[in-house]
Amino acid sequence: MPKVVFTPNIQRHVDCPPCEVPGRTVGEVLESVFAGNARARGYVVDEQGALRKHMSIFVDGRAILDRRHLSDAVGPRAEVYVMQALSGG
Repeated sequence: MPKVVFTPNIQRHVDCPPCEVPGRTVGEVLESVFAGNARARGYVVDEQGALRKHMSIFVDGRAILDRRHLSDAVGPRAEVYVMQALSGG
């Protein structure tokens, strides 16, 4: 199963320990995580289920392309990292 890791800066706001969950797309993997952690849903995705602007997700080291539908493929041994995007100078 894919492993999902939320970076420490997210965990300061929402308890999201690393976990292994089923799913073949980023959306399915996140839904599996959110099933046991509803508070994380509101922090990571918006009301339409799209990735919030201040969030980034990487699958096996590559940024996802579909931030709206979260349809990027996730392999059975993938590592999914959810992190807060930083901006500014």
